[in-house]
Amino acid sequence: MKSEILSIEGKKIKEIGLPEFFSYPVREDIISKVLEAKKTMQPYSPSLVAGKQHAASGKIVHRRHVWRSGYGRGMSRIPRKIISRKGSQFNWIGAEVASTRGGRRAHPPKVVSMINALKINKKEIKKAFLSALSATADKKQISMKYGSIEEKDLEEKEFPIIVESKITNLETKELLESVKKILGDKIFMVTLKKRGVRSGKGKFRGRKYKSNAGILIVIGKNEKMKAKAFTAKNAENLGVSDLAGGGPGRLTIYTEQAIKDLEEKSK
Repeated sequence: MKSEILSIEGKKIKEIGLPEFFSYPVREDIISKVLEAKKTMQPYSPSLVAGKQHAASGKIVHRRHVWRSGYGRGMSRIPRKIISRKGSQFNWIGAEVASTRGGRRAHPPKVVSMINALKINKKEIKKAFLSALSATADKKQISMKYGSIEEKDLEEKEFPIIVESKITNLETKELLESVKKILGDKIFMVTLKKRGVRSGKGKFRGRKYKSNAGILIVIGKNEKMKAKAFTAKNAENLGVSDLAGGGPGRLTIYTEQAIKDLEEKSK
């Protein structure tokens, strides 16, 4: 199986033999399993001693038949702290329990429940990675991922898209023009990285902006690239979440060197 290598102008230069992983079957079940296992959540919870740090002097008493307890006084037997006393007369207020002022929370979020303990086999991770790579060369998968791109829009293009390594040396403006020539106007506009203000109350909850994935440019492990409008990823650090986050079939451009590095990585 061969594929063409394009110049930065979008014209065919030569052909190379494609690695076997581009014809690998797309296993969406394994991809979703790996993505689920790799999900992370920022753990948060109140302090373990929250509601138990008492500024007022006094001793918490929660026992029966103790002269300083509330037992037999017609009051609820909740922990109380003694603020002051005069003989056997106590000035006390409830403490510690959730129903009292300044007490602990009833059922606070717990860090333990937020740690992702899912485990996955190394072979499954490798299968998911090869499936995600294969999906980038599948026109059906790409059209399914991008709702505004139909399969007929991709008929003239050959996938996977491989470009000469000169693309890594281009400045932002030149890079945008080059990618536009390679993909065509319609596909280029869909795959641009965009950021907009989120609708709804998420704006007030630390997630004001939402952005699309945009196009992914995979470069060789020794190559460097600056791409503000796109996501550039080194072949050595490429993962399943980069290729198939939100579903397999992300529009991806590979450099010639990246294909060689990925072939070595997949062995």
